[in-house]
Amino acid sequence: MVSTRTPGQPRSRGRLTGRRSAPAAAPAAAAPAQPRPARRPGPRRGTRVFPRQRGDHDHPGPAGSEPLSPARLAAMRRVHLLGCAVAAIWAAAFPLVSDLPNQRLWGTVAAPAYLLAGLICLTLPRRLAARAAAAVAVLGAVLLPLALLALHGRHQSEVMVVERSARLLLHTGSPYLPHPVVVTDYNPYLPAMAVFGLPRTVLGSANPLTLVLGDARIWFALTFLGCLLACWRLLRPTRDRGTLLPLAVLTASPLIALALVVGGVDLPLIGVCCLAMALAERDRTLATGLVLALACSLKWTAWPALPVAVLLIWRLYGRRPATRAALTAVGAALVVVLPVALTEPAVLREQVVRFPLGLTAIHTPAGSPLPGKVLAGFGPTGHTVSLALLTMGGAAVAIWLLARPPVSAIAAADLLAAGLAIAFTLAPAGRFGYLALPAVLVIWPRLAARRWTARQPVPAPCLLSRPTTPVAPVRA
Repeated sequence: MVSTRTPGQPRSRGRLTGRRSAPAAAPAAAAPAQPRPARRPGPRRGTRVFPRQRGDHDHPGPAGSEPLSPARLAAMRRVHLLGCAVAAIWAAAFPLVSDLPNQRLWGTVAAPAYLLAGLICLTLPRRLAARAAAAVAVLGAVLLPLALLALHGRHQSEVMVVERSARLLLHTGSPYLPHPVVVTDYNPYLPAMAVFGLPRTVLGSANPLTLVLGDARIWFALTFLGCLLACWRLLRPTRDRGTLLPLAVLTASPLIALALVVGGVDLPLIGVCCLAMALAERDRTLATGLVLALACSLKWTAWPALPVAVLLIWRLYGRRPATRAALTAVGAALVVVLPVALTEPAVLREQVVRFPLGLTAIHTPAGSPLPGKVLAGFGPTGHTVSLALLTMGGAAVAIWLLARPPVSAIAAADLLAAGLAIAFTLAPAGRFGYLALPAVLVIWPRLAARRWTARQPVPAPCLLSRPTTPVAPVRA
């Protein structure tokens, strides 16, 4: 069949096509067809789009391309040398100032390892120096002292408390001693913490293998590392394989290495809080609720993470996902805590609430010279002032949270870190080691997301609207 249509003239569309037919133009006045502008790629129908960040461009550069981005800063040789020097000085101070044998042993072993890591950073080529130094630091500051202490059954009292709570839970149904006499009889943790002591109860300590595998510190560390890896995968802008090096550097840092080697009871809480903020940013509602429930059933200090993560989901995705996450978290946490709270309310209040606040006859051994501890040392008046300042600080963070809800995992982690830092600093009893939780909350999400600031998303109505196709000008 021969077509009579003039080349370049658009085909007329009639009633059968569902569109109006355009009036035919004279062949002489026919203008060349204008190419239709390419349609911008939009989201497929039925998929939830992660909020675009304010300040992003249509053609962004590669992640970490800013001059002072976390990825670029972490790759500088001078930063590696400075980190190794600070870590070596930090570790070398423990044999001189600490009165705890386990901490002195860690400092004695870790300080030469940090110095050797710094020497490797200085001498080896750039492409090999970072990985080799991180491997040496992990071996000398984490694995070797941990093996020495675990094989000899040496640890801080927190590890013994967790392992005993698991044994009590299996035999009596409660992880708490009903009538504590000495300070090690107190269990300041919520019932879920006893899970990390179950390997010791099941495996025992008959040989070196079970002595190491049953150690609660191993399971603290594995939970911590697993949660940080999952957080990295959720927040990373590109699917690269550069996870192990920053995780090794963070683990080998004195901030984490000392806690992991001698006790490590706070490490699961750190990892779970980081993972909860990443899941909340990615709209994993059910997973966020379950992870928050785990955090809230480990220690009462994790409870501020619940409103922060819920408000993050509400700010990004709306009221229903936030309500679903909150109900999941509260419901699952009550399933764990409520049986003990109903059967032994006095024991739970005495050991989990009053003992960490220094309100019991036997005081907690946590005694770093933080402002709250110093105030509490002046007697009942100083103790009351410390609790009043703690309450005021918590109220200020709550007002901040309601006035400026977080809009990204970085913003949520910063807000949670600020609240926990205030709580640990002003509490009547606390340790410098507790500050590892807010420090990792500030550092790790930024390393994973490869940016310093928490950029705000565009308003919600713009997030779900499909991009419009520009209309070509009509020729007269």
